[in-house]
Order: sequence, then structure tokens, then C-alpha cells
Amino acid sequence: EDVLPYFNRLENDLFYGSAHYHGDSGPIPVFRASLNEFGPVDRALLESALCNGYDFAPDHNAPGALGVSPYAINSLNGRRVSTNDAYLEPGRGRNNLTIVGNCKIDQIIFEGSRAIGVRLEDQQEMFGDCIILSAGAVHSPTILMRSGIGPADHLAEVDIPVRLDLPVGEGFQDHPIVGFSYVLKPDYLMPVDFRHTNCCIRYSSELAGAGPGDMMIVGMNRLGDGITRHVVRDKDRIGTIGAWVNECYSRGTLRLRSRSPGDEPVIDENMLSDERDLVRLRDGVRRLLEIAAHPAFELIAESSMRMGDEKPISECRDSDLDQWMLSYAGDTQHATCTCRMGSSDDPRTVVDSACQVLGTQGLRVIDASVMPNVPRANTHLTTVMIAEKMAEQL
Repeated sequence: EDVLPYFNRLENDLFYGSAHYHGDSGPIPVFRASLNEFGPVDRALLESALCNGYDFAPDHNAPGALGVSPYAINSLNGRRVSTNDAYLEPGRGRNNLTIVGNCKIDQIIFEGSRAIGVRLEDQQEMFGDCIILSAGAVHSPTILMRSGIGPADHLAEVDIPVRLDLPVGEGFQDHPIVGFSYVLKPDYLMPVDFRHTNCCIRYSSELAGAGPGDMMIVGMNRLGDGITRHVVRDKDRIGTIGAWVNECYSRGTLRLRSRSPGDEPVIDENMLSDERDLVRLRDGVRRLLEIAAHPAFELIAESSMRMGDEKPISECRDSDLDQWMLSYAGDTQHATCTCRMGSSDDPRTVVDSACQVLGTQGLRVIDASVMPNVPRANTHLTTVMIAEKMAEQL
């Protein structure tokens, strides 16, 4: 009840905008490819999923939706609409907005416990009544830590005086994914600008105490980003299907490499370290095998799903499969939870329910890093919802 109005406000759902749980006039378009716009892997995944007993769910963003669906994306006319496109560009003409590009924040400037500004990498300073970090789940925590807000023992390691001992960078989560590759037949190769994913399966594993919609399967008409990184041959002819863990229990860490804002942090994603994640992803791979056995995949592919360039997955024992997943799991670029929201007496908390950094005044973090857990969904709309809600509250 609290956040649905903000989801509705940000959305322009091009198909289901009139539903009470969607919006039809927001700055973020939500698009789904029609079935005749599906690529070869999309079509094979849809056909196999239906034959394997998954229901068809036309809108996987609908309440309680489970099954095989057209994949909802924030896109218009084939182009992703970022928050820059949707919010910042339309506001460039405002006389109360100054945009400074090509600058990097070193640290926050304080007066006592109040944040009053930021210092850039080139030592230039900017000041304001309220300082809001929206640098994402990777870089908001690095700015806090360079400012002396973070785990005391880690700050001591990089020679940063401690202002506040808070668990910044702890609790990192992303959705772990494993995928398997096909060499597609020449007639089913797609151009490089073709949308890589248009079909997904959201399902409940009913394993390890997880809730509904805890798992996802996707098809990719081209080689993906976080999955099938082990593929070394025929990269321009690869289609993939992959499974990821939507509801995660494993947690990692983010640490500074040094005090320099030019150094990227060190992230240990620690994926699949919790047995509950490993068990469910193993089940997801077994489901992929059932899906891959459908003749629709034989039609489009010259080779069967393989464990890298080694033996077929179907010949692997659970122990082999676990080792392969631990070696080759990728992330889905859904980094979260590095400045976690919670109650002030919870030792895992960095920000309160108003996104205010504990122990400070005038300093907030408003991005995916404040999520207590990675949601059982792609993170973009949830991140924008948090920003919409906080914009109104402030």
C-alpha cells in the first residue's frame, strides 16, 4: 500500500497501464515485445515452457504472476530509457538545477555531524543544505567510506580516520545466474542490435524455505553479459538460456582498494555461499535441462547445451554441477544492499527509513544500496520507486 502509488507514478506501461497496479503516464516506459517480434531463443523457450507445464503469464509484473512471459523492459522504439533520459534531460532548462558533468566525488564535507557539501577529486568544493548520494550500490558506499563512514577496522586498513563506525559495504547482494550455450544455425542468427532477451519464466521452487517467485529463467538470442562467460568459441553464433536466483540469502562485501577516488572498490559477491541459494540454482539447472530437451531447441541449434567446452550438463552429478556453478556463476548487474535500511538498533543498518545516514544530519543515500534485500525482480523499477517516494517526502 505504501509504495504502489510511486511505482504507478513512474510507469508508462504501454500494454497494461490502465490496471490499478500499473501507471500509464510516468516517465519510464515499460515495453514488451509481441510474440511475432521474438527471436529464435525466445520462441523456443516459450514453446518448451508451455509444453513443460508452465502457465502463460502475459504480465510478469502483475501481482502474483508466475509462468512464462514476454520480458518487460524500460524501452521505447528499441532504445533503453535511463533515469537520465526520463528525469534529468527534461529538467536541464530549470533555473534551480545545475548539472556538472565529468566530475568525481572524493568525500563529503561535514560541519560537526551535519553534511554541508562535497569535495571533488580535483579538490573543488560544492555546498548545499541537503546532501543526497545517488551514486549506486557500488559508488555510494565508496564515497561514504572515503568520508570516514564505514567499518572501523576496514577504514584503518586504508588509513582513513573514522567518523562513524557503520556497516557500509556489508551485505552486498546480486542475483546469481548460470547459463548454457547453443551454437545457433546460420538461419537463426540475429543482428547485433537485436534485443537479446524477450522471454522469461518466473517460478516458485518451493525449496529451502523460499517464497513465491524466488527463481527466474531467461533466454538470450545473443551472448549475454554475466552468463556464459566461459564460452570461448563461436561467440558470434551463441544463444543461451540461463537460470537465476531471485530471492537471495548469500551476501558479499564491498571494500575500498585505497583512499583514491580513482580506484574502483573490491567487491566479493560471495554468490551461492548460502546453501539455500545453491540448492535452488541446482534445481534451476535441472529445469533448464528439461526445457532444453524440447525439439524447438533442436530446430535452431547445431549443438546441445554444454558445460563450457567440456561434457554435456546431462552427464553431470550434483557435485560436479555445484562446482561448475561456483566457478561460472555470473551476476545480473543488480547490485544492492551496501548501505542497508533498517532500525537504528540493528547492527546491519546504515540508513533509517527516511534514507538518512545514521549519526548524521543532512546526509541521505537514495539508490539501490539502501535495499535491505535484493528484490525478487529486476532492480530498476524498485530503485526509481525509492527515489520517487523520497522526492515527495523531502
